[in-house]
Amino acid sequence: MAADGPVTPADLERYRPYLRLIARLHLPARLKGKLDPSDVVQDTLVRALEHLGQYRGETEAELTAWLRRVLTTTLANTVRDWGRDKRDARREVPLEQEVHDSSARLEAILAADQTSPSLAAVRREGLVNLAAAIEALPDGQREAVTLYHLKQVPLDQVAEQLNRTPAAVAGLIKRGLKQIRTVLAVRAETDSISGDLK
Repeated sequence: MAADGPVTPADLERYRPYLRLIARLHLPARLKGKLDPSDVVQDTLVRALEHLGQYRGETEAELTAWLRRVLTTTLANTVRDWGRDKRDARREVPLEQEVHDSSARLEAILAADQTSPSLAAVRREGLVNLAAAIEALPDGQREAVTLYHLKQVPLDQVAEQLNRTPAAVAGLIKRGLKQIRTVLAVRAETDSISGDLK
């Protein structure tokens, strides 16, 4: 977020990986072959740009929360358009809560993974870097990590969904988390060096 002025389109663009991860988590299984989470995110960013004048927040956390609300509305409308006869407000509230909960679990991963000062700096940069690291994982690792850690699906059910053994899924999760830590550590080191040069 621009430290010295209003939110810009470039500020919103930084959230694309984070929003794509959240959209992927909450896109109903029946639509996963028909609708790409990137399309939902694109619609979300377009809507956010259209309504940017209504945004009144000042912090990174407020911007993140606002974008999650825009994503939740976009996702609910998309799901409705792909088969619902009419809007069911009772189902939108749980979706909003699910989006909030998965974002909170992302934050918990960041908080739990602070083993060095450089990783603490990454946490301040926040969810955007973590989401980008998760999105960059190979498909199997990304699915295993998101199902197990973000959707909190039990390991045996993740194995069933991915058509693998629980041991294989545990390996995917372990390798995925190791890759995420490596990417975040490299990013923290790069940011630290960049900060020193300024």
